[in-house]
Order: sequence, then C-alpha cells, then structure tokens
Amino acid sequence: MNINKLFSVKDKVVLITGGSRGIGLMIGEACSSRSADVCDKVAKELNDKGPGKCFSIPADISKLSEVKRLVGEISKKERGINVLINNAGANWGESLDKYPDEAFEKVLNLNVKRVFSLTQACLPLLEKVATNSDPARVINIGSVDGIRTPALETYAYSTSKAALHHLSSHLASHLGSRNITCNAIAPGPFQSKMMKATLEKFEESIVSGIPLNRIGSPEDMAGVCLYLSSKAGAYVSGALIAVDGGSLVKARI
Repeated sequence: MNINKLFSVKDKVVLITGGSRGIGLMIGEACSSRSADVCDKVAKELNDKGPGKCFSIPADISKLSEVKRLVGEISKKERGINVLINNAGANWGESLDKYPDEAFEKVLNLNVKRVFSLTQACLPLLEKVATNSDPARVINIGSVDGIRTPALETYAYSTSKAALHHLSSHLASHLGSRNITCNAIAPGPFQSKMMKATLEKFEESIVSGIPLNRIGSPEDMAGVCLYLSSKAGAYVSGALIAVDGGSLVKARI
C-alpha cells in the first residue's frame, strides 16, 4: 500500500459543475459554470496556484442543449472524465401560500433532472477511463435539508435534495458493473452565495445547533471529495455522507 498516493488525484480529469463559486470553488480542479467571466477568472487563479491544470467551459446546464454542448467541448479536450461532481444547484424561498409553480420547475430541473442528464451524457467519457481497481466517480452534492425538515420555507430545494440522494443510490446500483461509483454528499452550512443571506441573519443560531460549533470550511468539503475521488474511496459506492459538523445527530430536548 502506497500511503503517499492513497488520497492523490494526480493526472485525473475532474469536472465540477458550478465550480466558479461557493462549494464548487472549494472543490475545484476543473470548472463548469454559466458565467463565462467568473469561470475564466477562477480557472486562471487555480492554474496560478497549481499543481493541476484548470480549464473553464461556461454552460447553463439548466438547458439540455447546453449539457450536450458541455460534454462535447470536454470530448475535444480530454480522452475521458475520471470524476464528475454534480454541484450546480438552485434554491427558492417563499411562503407556502405564495410558493410559485415556476420555482418547483426551476429547482427540480437543475437540482435533479439535469444531474441525471449530465451524468447520462458523461457515461461514455467516464467509462473510457474507468477500471475495476480505480473506477470512475460520480459525486452528487446534496444537502442536510434533504435529510431533515428545514425551518425555512424552501420547499422545492429540500424536496430536490432528498430526490438527489435517492437518485444517487439508484445510479450506484446500476453503474457499479460499468466500473463507476456514485455517492452523495450532504453539506451542512458553508459560506456560499446560496447561504450568504441566511448566515447573515442566523449564523449565531445555526452555529449553536452544530456540535463542532462552527461553519464548514473549504478544507472540510475539499477533503471529503478528495477521499471519494482518490484510491482511498475506490470501494465506496451508494453512500450518503453528511458533512455538517454533527448537526444532524445533535441531541435536542
């Protein structure tokens, strides 16, 4: 066993949707985002830091045509994809009486349907580099709100993340025979664009409900993705890993 290489993703091609900000940026090695200027800027910054190489492919993956274009662009640059991290997502908060139908359409489309679409489209690229001892990986970024009942009225978001968790295990049951693993991560509170307003209003209350008594750091998210992407996580498939500082298991009276 080579411990020095156990958590290495050297020479692997990693595609991360929503990689230009927030949690996606925390785990960024290769980026895909709908914002071309931001995506290019992040790619340059990551290339300057090294040691890997990052390239940007801006795409609005809420549209199936853009999903297909994105995969086509990657096919021109790389022989295959070792790791696909489905991180791009949307949220919408509104009271129960006023919650709009288009909110469910938008959130479920991006958070669930397009995760399936992109994974499906990437299968040929994933299979090209997958082996039995080092399978290709699909990592879906869910949420603790897909496990618990959230206090905020984000009906479509929590529903979509619960669906994504189930989709991940369903995919894992069929992809294993193709040397591809599929796992889901359920983050708790992290500093991100999606969480910014909530943390500004409720950070003290949120932290009080976390046994580790802090908000998640970039290293916390990067670490679990590195584990699942590397040799260390090669035999893990169908798992749902909460990265939440213990908030889901905190005892409450």
